Amino acid sequence: MNWNLEGKTINGLYIGLFPFQGKVLSSRVKFGGEVQHTVELDAPMRVYSEDRTRLTVENVNVNRVLSDLDIEFYNTNR
Repeated sequence: MNWNLEGKTINGLYIGLFPFQGKVLSSRVKFGGEVQHTVELDAPMRVYSEDRTRLTVENVNVNRVLSDLDIEFYNTNR
C-alpha cells in the first residue's frame, strides 16, 4: 500500500477503539518512519466527551482504503 493516502477515503479504528470513516487531508512520515494521516470525518464523532470532525490517525489503525463502490455502498446502507 502506498503511504500517501491524500484525497482517499479510509476507515479504521481511531486509537484502536473508535470506528471512523473519512477523507485523508494529509499524510506524513513521522520521525522513526511511522506514517500518520489527518482525516476529515464523514460524520462527527465523540471521543472521550469531545466532539471531533478531524482526527490524526496512525497508519496501523487504517483498516481499508475505500473505492468509489465501497463509498457508495457504505453511504446507502447506513
